[in-house]
Amino acid sequence: MEFEQIYELYFKDVFLYLRSLSATAQTAEEIAQEAFVKAWKSIESYDGTKDIRAWLFTIAKNTYYTHCRREKFYADYERNENQSETSVEFVQMLADKERAFSIHKFLHDMKEPYKEVFSLRVFGELPFEKIGELFGKSDSWARVTFYRAKKQIAEYMEVSENEENNL
Repeated sequence: MEFEQIYELYFKDVFLYLRSLSATAQTAEEIAQEAFVKAWKSIESYDGTKDIRAWLFTIAKNTYYTHCRREKFYADYERNENQSETSVEFVQMLADKERAFSIHKFLHDMKEPYKEVFSLRVFGELPFEKIGELFGKSDSWARVTFYRAKKQIAEYMEVSENEENNL
């Protein structure tokens, strides 16, 4: 298979997977592009024994971690002192973003394989049979793992909301 075909077939999957890890779609797209460049340069190392999507996801994940280390090093923490007063819409939007960030943070800290199965299912939109195939397990295993991950997130959200209401 030509690399151009690989790119066309799997870019969306890799992008959605990275989108589940990153803060913005723009960042996910940049990292996906970088990951495909790395994959193109090392296509000879792909042995073909596993699904190529798993190989691409591994490259994407490692590229994402490298990006995070770089960003942390170059982060700019200066505060803008000329901020205007906050409106009600802005406060609501900020609360929603904080909640979404809180969920992503919990997901980031979630143990494997729950984190990856959840990300592949929700953000990568992969069917259970493909997820099971990536892990060398059955589609039933993928379903159970996804259900348990969902349950962990729901419990976390319930605890978070209770703590928020008690403040």
